[in-house]
Amino acid sequence: MSQKQLKEAFISNLNGTSLLEISAGLSLPPLCLLCRGLLLILYYLHHGKPLSSRKYSLLLDFLVLVSPLVFSCTVLSPIIFFIPVILAAFCAGIFSKIYSQTKWEARVPFGQIVKEFQKARLDPECIPAITVFRVYVNVLTSISILAVDFPQYPRRYAKAETYGTGAMDLGVGAFIFGNALVCPEVRQKPHRTQPRFSSLARQVFSVWPLIALGVGRLLSVKSIEYHEHTSEYGVHWNFFFTLALVRLAASLLLAIFPKHKAWLVALAVAVLYQLLLSTTSLKMFILHGSDGRGSRLGFLDANREGLFSLFGYLAIYLVSVQVGLWLLQHRSSVRGWLEALGGLALAVLLLWVLLQLCQACTEPVSRRMANLPFCTWVLAHCLLLLAFFVLTDLSLVFTKLLVKGSSVPCCWKVVQAPDSGKKQGMEAVPVGRQDKLSQPCLISAINKNQLLFFLLANVMTGAVNILIDTIHSKAAFTLCILHLYMFLNCLIMYILHARNIVLKFW
Repeated sequence: MSQKQLKEAFISNLNGTSLLEISAGLSLPPLCLLCRGLLLILYYLHHGKPLSSRKYSLLLDFLVLVSPLVFSCTVLSPIIFFIPVILAAFCAGIFSKIYSQTKWEARVPFGQIVKEFQKARLDPECIPAITVFRVYVNVLTSISILAVDFPQYPRRYAKAETYGTGAMDLGVGAFIFGNALVCPEVRQKPHRTQPRFSSLARQVFSVWPLIALGVGRLLSVKSIEYHEHTSEYGVHWNFFFTLALVRLAASLLLAIFPKHKAWLVALAVAVLYQLLLSTTSLKMFILHGSDGRGSRLGFLDANREGLFSLFGYLAIYLVSVQVGLWLLQHRSSVRGWLEALGGLALAVLLLWVLLQLCQACTEPVSRRMANLPFCTWVLAHCLLLLAFFVLTDLSLVFTKLLVKGSSVPCCWKVVQAPDSGKKQGMEAVPVGRQDKLSQPCLISAINKNQLLFFLLANVMTGAVNILIDTIHSKAAFTLCILHLYMFLNCLIMYILHARNIVLKFW
């Protein structure tokens, strides 16, 4: 077999992993974020000032926010269920140290502190969980697209061939979900009346870079005979085309139907598509082609997976629009966000039950077809990850209230402390204080140039695969390559952020 055939076989005919293992993996990014925040607060407690060195800030962010994810999906994957426990214990230790050093100054019972925390007011214009969710989906995707070509990346985490739940299967749906959270329909102010098709017009203008990138990827892959998994999207199709068309189709539907009913439109699309899969020959066509033997004749036959999965991704996008609108509802208190956290938990529970029913009544999860179980699975895990990030942010808010004047980048700003906070030793950071500190932050850096970050990851992945025999790489070499690859990408984003450069020209 040629090197191209070996690499294609290496990522083909896989079956995914368990839902429980993916859920355990999803707890790692929030725990890394919590650990970074607690370390910054502890630094402030000891030095009386925030960490302002760009060099050390980048190093801390990379080692705490990114590096553990590289290890957990490669050499530490056999103990993936223990890693969250270890990280949680480490975070608990840091919090205990912070609390023990502040309680003598506060002289307030812990229960009283919790009551005052619930009354704290947060900046309603900023929801860090959305930003962090989108950045981490990008980071995890970037790690996986290169790591999957190395033997240390478990085959069960790669994309399943037909049925199954691989970590990379979830990544595709989560990318769609994250895009919809900040789409024009969500960001539009409710009191402003705009022309009905204004959002569609903006989408037409904003998706052309995705189409250009899709064409560029198609031409480059075909010209250098780069290895590709044909049953993923088809012969000519790729994810850039999927994302562009889903955004356009969603904007068109939301221009026709009320956006606050987006979940109903999504339900109709997903159910009707599943009915077609279950009651017609569409499923056989997607899986086996027009001749039943995997033919790729004609554009539709050649790209059947990419074209028909658009319906499933469209449903995910529309539900995410509804979630985005719900998250942006005015909530200015910690108590309000605790109630929202309960709502997210209830939604996750209901989706888990629905997932079991869907799989029992229809078929297993299939990213290849983007069927109803796949949509339900993606939504359940995306909401679970969002809930984890909201919980992390609230935990950091509580800790910041314990340490007067401390701040954590990409975390909620406390705009008003509880009335009795000053008497009892709890005091919030004044409005605008954190903005003036301007702490360097890797999450903010990636968020400013997310498409560029993803594009660079794709280009560097291609370069590594061309230059290196990834399949036969040793563990130490694999870890060095993955860390260097991620650090270079993060460093470029960090430099652009430090110079306030946003490479967006559409």
